[in-house]
Amino acid sequence: MMTETILADLHSHTTASDGQLTPAELVARALEKGVEMLAITDHDTVAGLAEAHGFNAAQAAPLKLIDGVEISTRWNSYDIHIVALNIDAKDPALLAFLAHQRELRELRAQEIGERLAKAGIAGAYLGAKAIAGEAALSRGHYARWLADNGYATDMPSVFKRYLARGKTGYVPNNWGDMANAIEVIHNAGGLAVLAHPSGYKLSGKWLKRLVREFKEAGGDAMEVVLGQQTLDDRANLVALSHQNQLLGSIGSDFHFPSNWIELGKNLFQPQGIDWVWQSQSWMERT
Repeated sequence: MMTETILADLHSHTTASDGQLTPAELVARALEKGVEMLAITDHDTVAGLAEAHGFNAAQAAPLKLIDGVEISTRWNSYDIHIVALNIDAKDPALLAFLAHQRELRELRAQEIGERLAKAGIAGAYLGAKAIAGEAALSRGHYARWLADNGYATDMPSVFKRYLARGKTGYVPNNWGDMANAIEVIHNAGGLAVLAHPSGYKLSGKWLKRLVREFKEAGGDAMEVVLGQQTLDDRANLVALSHQNQLLGSIGSDFHFPSNWIELGKNLFQPQGIDWVWQSQSWMERT
């Protein structure tokens, strides 16, 4: 088992999905912040990886760049995200699966636009689509458009007011189940990581159930260290990872430069964790 500490950030997004930096800009910022190992994990796409690798390879001191993707799944009506790490980004079955995910994402995005229009917010779909460009349209793009057009002061406020469960623009997810996504990830040579477990606002009982059922579905690891997190939350997630024999992962979930989330920031590594990059299957692929 490897023991050295490396500044790792294994959850980040680019303009290939709902991030605001291009893949090259993201790698440049990670290098600037001292990140030594970075995973790009755009939502349901690997389209940004080639540009990121090209830019990284041209650097005098490149970082260790990990191929990843963040996959949306359904669990008891909740939208649960699984980060796939160290995947074969050219795996045909994975690419077909992600293409279908983007089709589902577009259908959901259209319905969000329709619901906002019925509530008197005209132009949201086309506005969000313009922001997304070639990327699959997501709630993040809607949040940017709504904030830019004065419907709230910032993106978090937009989610609370319009896009969260039970609000005007909320549309229930239409994803597949966790087990199917995990199987696709494994077949592409990757490891399946439960993303930001405490971010789903579950009760303690339901969070324990989610982690247990993720493990039973074949999950490999869970994010125990997040960019924004209390010490109690971190301790709870570490305990859950031990109880369910899951590896630990770490990530900022970076989307854009801000005062509260930054690449590599606050990603301290507690002792006593078997990290995902220390696993045998990871090392066999790198």
